[in-house]
Amino acid sequence: MDSAPDEARLIRTARTVNDSKPHWVIERVERAAKRFKEPVIACLGLAFKANIDDLRESPAVEITADLAKRYPGCVLAVEPNISELPARLKGELQLCALNEALLRADVIVVLVDHTPFKNVDPIRLQTKVVIDTRGMLSRHG
Repeated sequence: MDSAPDEARLIRTARTVNDSKPHWVIERVERAAKRFKEPVIACLGLAFKANIDDLRESPAVEITADLAKRYPGCVLAVEPNISELPARLKGELQLCALNEALLRADVIVVLVDHTPFKNVDPIRLQTKVVIDTRGMLSRHG
């Protein structure tokens, strides 16, 4: 790295930005949740990346688990590529289908851009606070 100090600095900066992103998302959710007496928060996507079932080292899992600790019993996890939560998340989270989450949640947090999430009817989001970290639903307003 000494032979390329600018690249090393860029890599360090990128790592800092990436490491701070989960905190930024959690802060946004907390601000949104304050609008509701007993907020229900739906986290869409737990996988490491879109359309896979691998949850290892997924920032989405960490964000969702952190929110579940802050809002016990109020966080719904939607992950269409798994049938049950990993043991470490059981009890903290409720795994549910997308339709159920859209009905129950006050705050919708898009964490992974799975294909099924792209087909959400914008009408279903009108009364929700949407935090779209993937830019999937922003076209819906």
